[in-house]
Amino acid sequence: MKTDGAISIWFFIGISLLVNGVLILGAGLYEFSHPPETKVVLYQLHANVWWGAVLLLCGLVFCLKSAPSRAS
Repeated sequence: MKTDGAISIWFFIGISLLVNGVLILGAGLYEFSHPPETKVVLYQLHANVWWGAVLLLCGLVFCLKSAPSRAS
């Protein structure tokens, strides 16, 4: 998928997913350790922790599969 030393767009998508996953997971862990005064309806599910972890893993997979250092 690489031509003339170009970097694949999937690598940048992986970086974006990775950064968003770290931010959402960090916010979720902070909220987990410091619960808000007024909680939302499904607070006990901690969706931001799960969603942040999923984004982080997907971003990591995208970055590793399409890294510029990998020879194709």
